[in-house]
Amino acid sequence: MTDQQAPDLAIILITGLENPKRLPSAFFLASTAAAMEQKVVLYFTGPATELLKKGVAERIVPLEGGKTIAEFMKLAQENGVQMIGCSQSLDLLGMTAADLRQTLPLMTPSGALPILGQAGKVLTW
Repeated sequence: MTDQQAPDLAIILITGLENPKRLPSAFFLASTAAAMEQKVVLYFTGPATELLKKGVAERIVPLEGGKTIAEFMKLAQENGVQMIGCSQSLDLLGMTAADLRQTLPLMTPSGALPILGQAGKVLTW
């Protein structure tokens, strides 16, 4: 994280391509909390890490005629949500930082845990 203030809300996003209809809610909650001036961290791990790969989030439309996951991610970031990827999950999925749709911090679970553990509330999604 760029500063030392503990997040008010940490969302550990585990859900990935296997359940696209579940994904928008995590981004709605993160965006809403951030818009209410809460410091929010969204940690992508496990299958959710695939959402960070170039072209993947842009293809996922949870509801026919709706927005893509990339659009939900963009809204969350515009509202101030900090996104962090799990470097260990990248390795397990055969991905590197060069595969990501954007540059963002990467942390191992042991590196992220102190930050996530300091949050006022932690949600797993």
